[in-house]
Amino acid sequence: MSGDSGGDRGGRRGWGRRANEAADHLAGSADARTGESAQRAAAMLALAVRILRIPTLVVVVLPVPFIVATALVVASADGAGRVLGAVVVTVMTIVWGAFAWRRHRIIEAVSEPTALATELGIMVSLGGKVDETRGVLEQLAGGGGARVFSRLRGAWSGVTLTGRWIDGIGDLPRARYFAPPRIGTTVSMAIAALWLVPVSIVVALFAVIGAVAGSL
Repeated sequence: MSGDSGGDRGGRRGWGRRANEAADHLAGSADARTGESAQRAAAMLALAVRILRIPTLVVVVLPVPFIVATALVVASADGAGRVLGAVVVTVMTIVWGAFAWRRHRIIEAVSEPTALATELGIMVSLGGKVDETRGVLEQLAGGGGARVFSRLRGAWSGVTLTGRWIDGIGDLPRARYFAPPRIGTTVSMAIAALWLVPVSIVVALFAVIGAVAGSL
């Protein structure tokens, strides 16, 4: 009887050990999959930012002379026109500055793809919903291009995120720019910056016409 009991205990211990080993293997596989997805996503993000670097620089540079021209005209104006013009110049400058700064921060974020991949992997583990958040990285790794940020925002829209997760993402200096809520803000800034180009041209044109008409 004692031999049978010892055999049963030994069998149970052996089964438990095998179960623990199997669980460790599954956890290791999940971590490896997350790490691989994060590396591919980081590489895709770095490539996309390189592709967008020149076009976004053009968007940053184009409105500058028109904003400056408007500011010079407004500085020489007086009365209500000067106040209104100052408000318009201030708004345009804020939009321009916000986009230029966000562009700079994103370029810095992808400057070290390995560090970015590490943070993306941490980001996946923070939410407690590994499959959902990892799925976003896998979608991103499947393709990039000029619309990578819009695609990324769309991919995040199907994931349920907690306030705690969002707060945790804020502590990741690189990955936070590719997760809610900052990814949505980035897309909104890009749209506003694109609109700023024609708006600044029109505003500068009207300001110059107004200044010339007033001097006649």
